[in-house]
Amino acid sequence: MISLTAPKKVLIYHYPKCGTCRNALKSLQQKGVEVEKIDLFETPPEREQLKKMIEQSGLEIKKWFNTSGEVYKEQGLKDKLSQMTDEQKIDLLASNGRLIKRPIATDGTHVTVGYKEEQYEQEWGK
Repeated sequence: MISLTAPKKVLIYHYPKCGTCRNALKSLQQKGVEVEKIDLFETPPEREQLKKMIEQSGLEIKKWFNTSGEVYKEQGLKDKLSQMTDEQKIDLLASNGRLIKRPIATDGTHVTVGYKEEQYEQEWGK
């Protein structure tokens, strides 16, 4: 019997020059997932969209920060985040795509942040 279900479609926020993002894209494409790409640095998610994706991911907000990034380090966020409210953290993430851990993949219901092949297999390999 032939399956008539449409291929899964995933929106991915990525940075084209990032090796991890390229690996994530390659993984999705190998799984037959239809991918819509958005450059995270040029078009970061808007505040409300970010808030919704954070909720859908089930992760605490601090896991959404690119802690190895230059902007994170320049702003001294390691010491500042614990003093901030969740709303302030979301505002900060929405203000600069370079602060956000990448890639972000979402199908509108499920969200993954970062790239680990096991996680992609579990979430997007279905």
